[in-house]
Amino acid sequence: MVQKHLTYEEMTNFGCFYTPEKFVNKTIGMIEKNIPDLDKYFLVDTSCGYGTFLKSLSKYQTIGCDIDSKAIDIAKKMNPNASYFNLNSLYNFSKTSLNLNEKDKIIIVGNPPYNDITSKIKNEIKKGKPCLIDNDIRTRDLGISFMLSYNKLKADYVVILHPLSYMIKKANFSLLKPFFENYILIDHCIINSQEFNLTSKTTGFPIIIAIYKRDGRGFKYDDILNLEFRTIDNKKFNLNHDYIGNYISKYPSKWKQKNDNDILFYTMRDINALKRSRTFIIDNSPNAISIDKNKISYYCYVDVFKDYIDKLPYYLGNIEVFIDNEEFLKIQDVFITKSIFKHEFLKDKIKWDSYNDNYHLIDLYFKKLFAKI
Repeated sequence: MVQKHLTYEEMTNFGCFYTPEKFVNKTIGMIEKNIPDLDKYFLVDTSCGYGTFLKSLSKYQTIGCDIDSKAIDIAKKMNPNASYFNLNSLYNFSKTSLNLNEKDKIIIVGNPPYNDITSKIKNEIKKGKPCLIDNDIRTRDLGISFMLSYNKLKADYVVILHPLSYMIKKANFSLLKPFFENYILIDHCIINSQEFNLTSKTTGFPIIIAIYKRDGRGFKYDDILNLEFRTIDNKKFNLNHDYIGNYISKYPSKWKQKNDNDILFYTMRDINALKRSRTFIIDNSPNAISIDKNKISYYCYVDVFKDYIDKLPYYLGNIEVFIDNEEFLKIQDVFITKSIFKHEFLKDKIKWDSYNDNYHLIDLYFKKLFAKI
């Protein structure tokens, strides 16, 4: 279903970008494949929207709730077999809110809203948190708060779509520590955000359809680094690689004083952010890194890496810039040369007399590295 009753601004702030039917069907298939005895559970969507997931599960015991009363009204018409509640499932919420008791087994299912208010994407229309949230699950991102709420509910299984960045970025993983301490991933596939209506108009990012089982053991960040991720079209990748952050600072120092002789570089986040941002810059700003000139070659590496980003698939968009340091060091003078000639102002900043314009070596380097990844 394509949602029709919210404005684009409301959709952005509530994270209400509804799930394409093919991904709903994929999720339902994964549920029925991986979870036995579904008739023993209540299948609950705590941000159900129009109830598309619940309609596809209508032969089981289903419950939907949403803060949006109009969405609930539409869901009731689409699938009257489910029980519905118009409430905020992030505030004073428990099984009793759904007329269940603590012993009832539940499976959380759906596509919770996600809206990182610290992200620069669409920040001109973001207004902060759109609803009340319990203190113990309040974070900068609605989707992370929803996942923490599933842990509070002690759901037996959690079957949801969420940005892969929730797992693979250390900061997000730390925020979700209470969840990941209690759940293991038993099945998944990666899909492209650009297949969602009105989202990711220029740059796609990876979304994971994940089945988590509550087992009390959970998993650690190192487990994720060694996990083999699979896309919906059977591509495979992992995160166990060397990254640029192992060699240079990606963010400005709070303590370093900048001066006119500094070489400035824009803040680095992940590959998708590098697509949108600058690299070497002239003017100082809060996002400017005053770089260590002894490590200039690594910043040139990032600068040149940006020229090759379009050759990478969407599912690598949220990882850090990766590097084969041993191979890079053999041709670092070529990277420095290319950056100096890309940015004329660097000629006055970098004293360099070892120009090497054998740029085909860079082509060969990235061809080999990308094939490996």
